[in-house]
Amino acid sequence: MIRDIIIAIDGHSGCGKSTTSRLLAKNLNFKYLDSGAMYRAVTLYFVNKGVSQNDTKKIKDELNNIIIDFKYVEDNQHIFLNDQDVENEIRSDEISNQVSLFSSNSSIRKFLVNKQKTFGINKNIVVEGRDITTVVFPDAEIKVFMTADIQVRAKRRFNEMKSKNPDITYSDVIKNLEDRDIQDSTRKDSPLMVADDAFILNTSDLEINDQVDKIINFISNKFS
Repeated sequence: MIRDIIIAIDGHSGCGKSTTSRLLAKNLNFKYLDSGAMYRAVTLYFVNKGVSQNDTKKIKDELNNIIIDFKYVEDNQHIFLNDQDVENEIRSDEISNQVSLFSSNSSIRKFLVNKQKTFGINKNIVVEGRDITTVVFPDAEIKVFMTADIQVRAKRRFNEMKSKNPDITYSDVIKNLEDRDIQDSTRKDSPLMVADDAFILNTSDLEINDQVDKIINFISNKFS
């Protein structure tokens, strides 16, 4: 059985990254860390405080007041912000539309990267996000970059969100994804990019279980 490794997964929004990473961790009996949820939680904190993403001094001063943790609620991992379960709140349209703006802040990134590194100290963890293979765990034993055609990603995200937000349109979703792709890949601090030694997985034509299987096969072949 594969042990004592970090599996780092980066990729675009809507390519199945979170679900695949969660199932992969369950399959391997590894811990799972959704770094994107951490950025969403911090964004929620500042939105609730009425702090602008441009107020760099206020952001830096407030970071010490933020405590982020993960706990299981009815067998599902939830993120807690200052001891409050915010798993549902961080998935709102308002947070989705602003998370990339706050994520580009250098103080926030440094703050969360340090926290993410502590989660990986004991290894045996699947960590997913947008700078995990290049910044957080550049020495991870397994690196994966997941992507998919934007039309496929938008359809997946739209189907996922429409039950919670009946007013949302496909065009809203694809615009949000396009904006996030640009913001994530062009930000000055830790842009989204493919690590040189990453396994590139295009999920456009793959079901979730197929995605998990392909990553497990990649891992098995690497350690065989």
